[in-house]
Amino acid sequence: MKQVRLKTDLSIIYHMNFNLIKAIKSSHSNPINKTLHGIGLPIYVIGLSFVIGYFVGLGTSPLVGFSMWLIAISLFLLGHYVEGNLRAITIIIIYKYLRSKIQILTINGR
Repeated sequence: MKQVRLKTDLSIIYHMNFNLIKAIKSSHSNPINKTLHGIGLPIYVIGLSFVIGYFVGLGTSPLVGFSMWLIAISLFLLGHYVEGNLRAITIIIIYKYLRSKIQILTINGR
């Protein structure tokens, strides 16, 4: 794990220990959650490809694609609910990761 040390004008040192991959792995440790994600992931990808396919002229159904996407998201949420970490869904983890990066840039004056 990479540790970032930041100094402000007040010589306070901050430690940013957020690791995106570790956060995702630690929030997917329950076998039921892993299974639901394993089932949901191909449904998610196929659903998304149906929606994109419609807009690029492949003649796929956006309604079917969007329905598949919603089913996959429901499986992901159910998995996190079973695991007891509903607040650890990927979008929240990515938000926390980006927020930590923005804080680093702000503190460093970039």
